[in-house]
Amino acid sequence: MKKFRGVFLKNDKEIGLMREANRIVSRILDELSEAVRPGIPTMALEDICRARCEEFGVRPAFLGYQGFPYALCCSVNEEIVHGFPSKDRILEEGDIVSVDMGVVYQGFYGDSARTFAVGNISEEAKKLMDVTRESLYKGIEQAVPGNNLYDISAAIQSYVEGFGFGIVRRFVGHGIGSHLHEKPEIPNFVPKGMSGVPLKAGMVLAIEPMVTVGTHEVEVLEDKWTAVTKDRKLSAHFEHTVAVTSDGPRILSLSD
Repeated sequence: MKKFRGVFLKNDKEIGLMREANRIVSRILDELSEAVRPGIPTMALEDICRARCEEFGVRPAFLGYQGFPYALCCSVNEEIVHGFPSKDRILEEGDIVSVDMGVVYQGFYGDSARTFAVGNISEEAKKLMDVTRESLYKGIEQAVPGNNLYDISAAIQSYVEGFGFGIVRRFVGHGIGSHLHEKPEIPNFVPKGMSGVPLKAGMVLAIEPMVTVGTHEVEVLEDKWTAVTKDRKLSAHFEHTVAVTSDGPRILSLSD
């Protein structure tokens, strides 16, 4: 596998394997979206995820990764990322729940995240979800050869901040391939004093804006995983795995 500035460049075969890994992730997320409703414990989503991974013959990417104890990151309301599924956390009308998951297929990773509404939600929550989702696509549009990595960051940042929302800085997107986290890091804001990396065909990027109603500042709970907004206001998270190609960005984490 070739490298450019420390970033692995994938060939067509490798991107094809990653497309299948991400297709599986997307199909599982489709099923989870249908399962989300008031009254269910978040552990029910974990159970579905594990069962479908077994059916598809893939390994859950997050389970055991750096000690993470679940296949699914399940983050409710003010939880940003890395929330634990729980038998005791019952989804309630008006909640929003961010679900992040990955799989390993023939040695290559898929990774994607979505935020779901639980029943009827507030207008503020709807706006947050819409802006976060749309900012992801604004970033993806910039994932073309010849652009700079931070063109992705700038597109996300300008869109999100235009609506008065905050952008989490502690957690960022990443390269992905035969490892879950590869170079480069992909911030959802433009870091000061850094030059970024020119984008090349063959790069595969997990782009994942994490957006807040209030402050971008984060706290990590006593479980040492669950990250929440410091002001406990709502957060949303969307993620796609995207291949940079000579024909433009190709979203790999889509269902059939």
